[in-house]
Amino acid sequence: MAGVRLVNVWKRFGEVTAVRDMNLHIKDGEFMVLLGPSGCGKTTTLRMISGLEEPSEGRIFIGDKLVADPESGVFVPPKDRDIAMVFQSYALYPHMTVYDNIAFPLKLRKVPKQEVDQRVREVAEMLGLTELLNRKPRELSGGQRQRVALGRAIVRKPKVFLMDEPLSNLDAKLRVKMRAELKKLQRQLGVTTIYVTHDQVEAMTMGDRVAVINQGVLQQVGTPDEVYDRPANIFVGGFIGSPPMNFIGASIVEDDVGVWADFGEFRLRFLEDQVEALKEFGYLGKEVVFGIRPEDIYDAMFAQVKVPGENMVRAKVEIVENLGSEKIVHLRVGGITFLGSFHSESKVREGQEVDVVFDMKKVHVFDKKTEKAVF
Repeated sequence: MAGVRLVNVWKRFGEVTAVRDMNLHIKDGEFMVLLGPSGCGKTTTLRMISGLEEPSEGRIFIGDKLVADPESGVFVPPKDRDIAMVFQSYALYPHMTVYDNIAFPLKLRKVPKQEVDQRVREVAEMLGLTELLNRKPRELSGGQRQRVALGRAIVRKPKVFLMDEPLSNLDAKLRVKMRAELKKLQRQLGVTTIYVTHDQVEAMTMGDRVAVINQGVLQQVGTPDEVYDRPANIFVGGFIGSPPMNFIGASIVEDDVGVWADFGEFRLRFLEDQVEALKEFGYLGKEVVFGIRPEDIYDAMFAQVKVPGENMVRAKVEIVENLGSEKIVHLRVGGITFLGSFHSESKVREGQEVDVVFDMKKVHVFDKKTEKAVF
């Protein structure tokens, strides 16, 4: 097994810069997810690691081996990097059986026939494909085809798995099942895995760590809890979480009672440790972007902590989306709109006014110009 390191990696296609100064260390045996919107550079990053693209600048290491460095002329071809890729399209050979599709990479390497058979059957057993070995891909479901593609990668026993949105062609129910199977499989094999997706649910449920990318720039790397609870900037805060974080412009003001986020229509009082941070970084009297997730805004009837005038606001209910387990409520206070995620038993109705409570322990403040998090 091996870790992967990208050091000051750039990739340019003519005048377009797809990846900008990427520095990323994937640990040996880690499940790392590259997460971002379409066109952000995550697949290009994966292709550079695999050797399908050459970086314009920077160095890439797999284990202790330097596999790409344009400055010194080093470029190790994909076949010599000891990696295995699983693609979105499965890329199975339609004329071959499941057995032959899985065995193909071993036959290319002239592995003895007896060893090929043993390894194929071990992998088929692991993936629940034993009964399907004599079928052709057209006779399989989407989930079965995906498992065959995984089997073809696993049978090689590579140092690193590279997966490019492998579940995006599956229906929602099967994706949930395959997410669990993939994670379990990776734990069982212990192989370093780099997984590309634009789906933040996949990233949060599967990754040991998540690398959030936007416009070719690495925004934040951390555990799912870290990127969710402590986003580094507005982009990460808005991209992670569903529904997305609320962002509201505010002024930081101080009076005899305390320090407040003043929105014009209403205001909320900060907690002591938040006040210390705002004072330390010089934000008193300045305009900021206030962030809070919908799940941290409650119907006051179900809130454990409410301090009228300090964290409770009267709002008008515009739309109620009943999801069964929760209600997504569109709220308005004057000209300010935001979302709340209410308890499923909340009785709020469209058009009525309701007291809503902001959990001030969970709020975020971002610099208005840099968009970086203050806390």
